[in-house]
Amino acid sequence: MRKRIYWLLPDLDSARNTMKDLLLARIEVRHIHFVAREDADMRGLHAANVLQTSDVVRSAEIGLIVGAGLGGLLGALVAVLYPIGSDALQWGIVAPGLAVFGALFGTWASSMIGISIPSKRLQRFAAQIERGRVLLMVDVPMWRVEAVEKRLQDLHPEAHLEGTEPDIPAFP
Repeated sequence: MRKRIYWLLPDLDSARNTMKDLLLARIEVRHIHFVAREDADMRGLHAANVLQTSDVVRSAEIGLIVGAGLGGLLGALVAVLYPIGSDALQWGIVAPGLAVFGALFGTWASSMIGISIPSKRLQRFAAQIERGRVLLMVDVPMWRVEAVEKRLQDLHPEAHLEGTEPDIPAFP
């Protein structure tokens, strides 16, 4: 189980130095994510991807649930009102089939919408990022959180700890 630690760094030079120190602390690059303004030069930093900066995962989850529910209801309605081939209800074919189709369509449609919506987890940092600060997200095992926080506080007094998130998504 991992926790996500949030840090605000004053500029890109501080971010690059912090990245080096995290690598020296044996934290893998894939667990280090930086978010900065769109015009920032992120060379040498592992920039957060769209899964971390948008609401695509949350939207896809909602679309899956709503789509499956509506598809199942539509399937039940079709099975009752329009039986296939006989007067017997076709529950075993139509309802699950439309539920699966609804789940897939709901996931796809919702993720297309969610990819354009900024992450609700990062909203509180938006103003700071626009002012030129750099957000660092580090995913570390629970037992290393305190050690990593102490290391960064000691080596980078210019950085500001913004807290931890106990329930980082397993994906991404």
